[in-house]
Order: sequence, then C-alpha cells, then structure tokens
Amino acid sequence: MINLHSLKEFRYPVGGECISPDLLEGKTAIEIENLDVYEGNKQRRLRELFRIQTADAAGETENPKIMIHGDMSKVRGIGTLMGKGEIIINGNAGMHLGEKMEGGTIKVNGDAGSWAGSMMKSGTIEIKGNAGDYLGAPYRGSTNGMQGGKIIVQGNAGNEAGSHMKKGVIRILGDAGQFAGFRMTGGTIQIQKNCKGRAGACMVNGKIIIAGVIDSVLPTFTIDSVKEKVKIEDEIVEGPFLLFLGDISENGNGKLYVCKDKNPQLSHYETLL
Repeated sequence: MINLHSLKEFRYPVGGECISPDLLEGKTAIEIENLDVYEGNKQRRLRELFRIQTADAAGETENPKIMIHGDMSKVRGIGTLMGKGEIIINGNAGMHLGEKMEGGTIKVNGDAGSWAGSMMKSGTIEIKGNAGDYLGAPYRGSTNGMQGGKIIVQGNAGNEAGSHMKKGVIRILGDAGQFAGFRMTGGTIQIQKNCKGRAGACMVNGKIIIAGVIDSVLPTFTIDSVKEKVKIEDEIVEGPFLLFLGDISENGNGKLYVCKDKNPQLSHYETLL
C-alpha cells in the first residue's frame, strides 16, 4: 500500500497523472518520491507536495492500493489510464479523475471535479459527494465518450453527465443538471432524483431513467408506452415510468424513462397512446 499525505493546501493546479497504481507499482520509495509533477507552471518532485509512506501487504502485487489524504481539489488527472488496483481519496478530488480508465476502482470520500471518468473504458468510480459537469464525458469537440465501466455518484452531478456516452453505467443518486445523456449512443444513465431538463438531447441510442422530477421532455421525443418497471444491470427499478423514444431529430432510438407519479405535468402524453 502507498499512502500519500498532502503537505500543504494547493493554490495552483497540480498534474496528478502519475498517481496511479500502474505507474507506482514496483517502484521503490525513492523512485516514487522523485517522480516529476507540475504545480502550476513549476516542475516539482512528488516528495515536495506529499509525504509518502509505502508498506507491502499480502495480495497487493495483483491489486495495488493507493490511499490519498487531504484536499485534492486542485490535483488533476488522478488515476489517468489506470488498469488495475485501487485508489481511495479521503477528501475531494480534482478534474479529470480516472480519465481514460481501463480497470480497477477509485473511491472518493468527498466531491469530484468536472470530467470525472472522462472517456473511461472499464473499472469503477465511486463518489460519495457531488460530481461536477461533464461526468464521463469527453473533451469539448471530441465524440469519444464513456466506453464502459461504472460511475456511481451518491450526491448530485452537474451538466452534460454521460455526454457522447457509448457503453457503461452512470448512476446518480441525487440530482442532475441539464443535457444529461447529450448525444449518447449507448449505455445507461440513472438519475435517482431530479433532472433540470433537456435530457437525452440528440441521443441516438441508450437508456436514461429519471426517477424524480423533470420540468419537460424535449419535443423531439415521442411517447411510446407506460412501463411498470425498468431493468438496470441486474436490478429492477419499480415505476410506473413514461417511456419516450428519441431523439427523432437524429433518427434516434434512445429510451427516456420518466417517473409518472412525480411528473403529473406530463400526463397529457398518455392521451396520445
């Protein structure tokens, strides 16, 4: 196990891409301490920013673990490209957490910044607090969205969660911002509470489930039916749900499930069935 304790409160962004089980595995304590990182535009050694403790434990060769202690809100890219092992952050995490992740688990006992799980392919990210905008989404201008894996947010998420999503599962147990599932082509997004609107805009395929309130459904979605339940992985979520198909502006066949009981303002759609 490797423990990293922040030595100070970071004022400037820190590039944390080297903080990954794949990159730290097999390195000596001295090698880890001398890894290069950037704090703002200044090149530092990892030891200048963190107190580093290493300890071997049975079984960690196949499942290396990193424990990070302190506020990492300014530390970007923790777990980038990680393919195995576990990272536990006892505090907040910065932008681009688990970017292009290919395996393993990241747990955040706090909030996470924007682009958490950006373009991830596999693995699991669990965020105990809130997530910023663009959860699982690619960089602006890119269409390479989330391609697999799972993201669980116990709090709220910002705008464009699951933008350009292709595969995988995003579960938001709180509220979500606007444009959830923007241009998604596959995968599943579950929003346990409320969604601000424009969910599924330009989606081609995939599934969005909103168990709380949404003010309105985009006019480019058509009502299909009322479903008593919906399946998410191996779990059955009880409805009833209004099922909309779209986005027809993209010739899409995406499925948007909206809780019927929480959204009486949408009851007029049932007259079209």
